[in-house]
Amino acid sequence: MSEPAPRHRAARGLTVVCLGTLVAPLDTAVNIALPAITAAFSLQLADIRWVVIAYVLTYSCLLLVCGKVGDRIGYRTIFQLGLGVSAAGFALCSLAATYPWLLAGRVAQGVGVALVLSCGPALATSLYDEGQRTRTLAMYAAATSVGAALGPVLGGFLVDRFGWSAVFAMRFPLAVAALAASWLIPDATLARTTSRFDAVGAALLIGWLAPLLLALSLRDHDWVLRLALTGVALAALIAFVLYERRHPEPIIRPSLFRDLEFTMMNLMSVAVYFAIFSVLLLVPYFLVRVRGLEAGPGGLLLALPAVGGFAGAWIAGRTAPIFGVRPVALSGIVATIAGLGGIVAWDGGTQTVIIIAALLLQGLGVGLFQVAYTDLVTAILPRADRGVAGSLTMVTRTIGTVAGASTHAAVQRAYAEAAALAGASSDVAFLAGFRAAFAVATAAAAVALLLGLVRWRRERSATA
Repeated sequence: MSEPAPRHRAARGLTVVCLGTLVAPLDTAVNIALPAITAAFSLQLADIRWVVIAYVLTYSCLLLVCGKVGDRIGYRTIFQLGLGVSAAGFALCSLAATYPWLLAGRVAQGVGVALVLSCGPALATSLYDEGQRTRTLAMYAAATSVGAALGPVLGGFLVDRFGWSAVFAMRFPLAVAALAASWLIPDATLARTTSRFDAVGAALLIGWLAPLLLALSLRDHDWVLRLALTGVALAALIAFVLYERRHPEPIIRPSLFRDLEFTMMNLMSVAVYFAIFSVLLLVPYFLVRVRGLEAGPGGLLLALPAVGGFAGAWIAGRTAPIFGVRPVALSGIVATIAGLGGIVAWDGGTQTVIIIAALLLQGLGVGLFQVAYTDLVTAILPRADRGVAGSLTMVTRTIGTVAGASTHAAVQRAYAEAAALAGASSDVAFLAGFRAAFAVATAAAAVALLLGLVRWRRERSATA
């Protein structure tokens, strides 16, 4: 690895990296547009999840591969390619006249974001010395929180005035501008390697991630197809592990997961992001259907978790070097549980201040956890594998998100249908499903906390 860039060049480079990375967190604008997209294409609530899944499944399958390619040929090159592909995806989505074309644009967008996100954290940390790693990751996470906060606000404004397609069109000039400025980013000089790229491992990785995530995305009645996809995923996973154990430079070393701390932290990440996706998936519908808000005011409220995430990332960047990443991660999960638990009690009469507090608290917890988790994974993997490290944090996040999208939608639908059969009105039935889904989300966050406490207790027992 090359030496860190001079301070002024590093700050300038980090600014451009954060600017380019915004194309991903600004996707929260799509969530506030989901009701409008549902109406525009006459979709069922369960079908709208494919707007999320087509995008998320694509980039999740490619992240680790893109990260490994970035480790070999340069993070800036992959980052730039991602911005170009993202721009094309935004154009295709904004011009889509049919739902299949919209989904095709989301796939293209997923490819671009995989390239951007796989090397974004590695590119950021390469600009500074190792002693600044945690704070650099905190600044990067804070920037993504800013994007996630701006997304619903801008999205609500644009949907009200220009329609749903504007949430995609607005990011096209951003991607182009970041690409033009990307030459200001100092590119790290990577260690040369003589081994061949692990193409077979890459294919096997995609071969088990894609069917696994697709299986998680299917409806309950598609159990035969889900079972078949799960079997394919399991077989490909076994083949992937066996092959990677023999490759001199694998996509990711399976031996890493023998470390209990490393494995538990990744499982905690899956559980946390499984839980919190309930907010982005279902809260927009609560705000529109139950509170009667238009997209603009609803977007302001939906931005609050990201505002909390910004504060959490800022706090984590300053407290993790002092207290360690483990207490910061656990405190983040506790805050997440408190926020999600508060949402369970929402109804049409819930005071706005309570809604604001729950959304901010949930976001604060995620911001704390995200920085601590990313720092731990980055510290464990060698510096030459920083692209893989950043990608792994996104893969666990994505697995949780896709599983959450499917599960929360299914729980909401099942309880809403049961309430409707019992004679409840449509709004009351929706609330029954809404509360049940958030009860499941809170339980998932509690599982993440339990995993963290077990790991911490084992560690303290070992050092006693």
